[in-house]
Amino acid sequence: MKLGIIGAGMIVKELLSITPLLEDLQLEAICGTPQNEENMNELKNKYGIKRVLYNYDELLSLDLDAVYIGLPNNLHFEYSKKALEANINVIVEKPFTSTYKEALILSDLAKEKKLFLFEAITNQYFPNYKKIKELLKELGDIKIVQCNYSQYSSRYNNFKEGNILPAFNPEFSGGALMDLNIYNIHYVVGLFGKPKNVEYYPNVEKGIDTSGILILDYEKFKCVCIGAKDCKAPIANNIQGDKGCIYQDTPANVCERFELLMNDGTSSKINENNYDHRMVNEFIEFSDMIKNNDLERCYKMLDHSVIVSEIQTIARKKGGIIFPADNK
Repeated sequence: MKLGIIGAGMIVKELLSITPLLEDLQLEAICGTPQNEENMNELKNKYGIKRVLYNYDELLSLDLDAVYIGLPNNLHFEYSKKALEANINVIVEKPFTSTYKEALILSDLAKEKKLFLFEAITNQYFPNYKKIKELLKELGDIKIVQCNYSQYSSRYNNFKEGNILPAFNPEFSGGALMDLNIYNIHYVVGLFGKPKNVEYYPNVEKGIDTSGILILDYEKFKCVCIGAKDCKAPIANNIQGDKGCIYQDTPANVCERFELLMNDGTSSKINENNYDHRMVNEFIEFSDMIKNNDLERCYKMLDHSVIVSEIQTIARKKGGIIFPADNK
């Protein structure tokens, strides 16, 4: 896969760190601002990227199989749309878009042009996650699902002092729902589909949710998703049925291991993940889908991303959190 990259921040560096494991990947270019020139040249030299660019149109004019968008949340829609309009396949970091409306526009455009459009959401591609999906039937009737991804952010200290970084800035589509709880939503929707009702109860400071409790009603069972950047707690996911439960003590975005705990006292510890880094599996599958022209699989995952975007948009609005994109 011939890949062009837009962005040079932390998530791009994470992606580049796994490129030695991605045999089919060719790094054609990295694109950013002149202020990042030194940083991008270091990345170019370290990872064998062919060229450094400062113009997105120039990046899109290259012979690429896909462009990877590792920009702040509020830019995902604009840059994805421009790439699709240039007939370039897109891999965009989570969260897919700022709003459900934007998600629909991108989805429709990709399908109209028969292009690949992926949200880089790690948990959907882990062997452990696929095994959890397979084992759900062992739990009997599902009753309660709980996901807690609470991770105190050092940036919250800056936030309290008035230094508002993108992760806590409504202008950048930030907040705990978009940063951490979004993984929980993907985790749950990938297992159970679209809920019947969505409610969100956030802790809001300076117009942004620093933490919050999301409730998803599936009629026959209830789900609680907690995402927090202003406090911490032991991370855990529990899927509880009337015959047993699945307990995972790692975040929804890594799914490193889990236990199957049955009511009869039997238990199994399971870990089928085959890579240490969370981004490897998704990029292997993205490359395979493009290589094999598997649009059907891509669009199944795209439909999943659109559902998640709808949930986060409903939740935010119910919690009184408004982004600039909501007014477009």
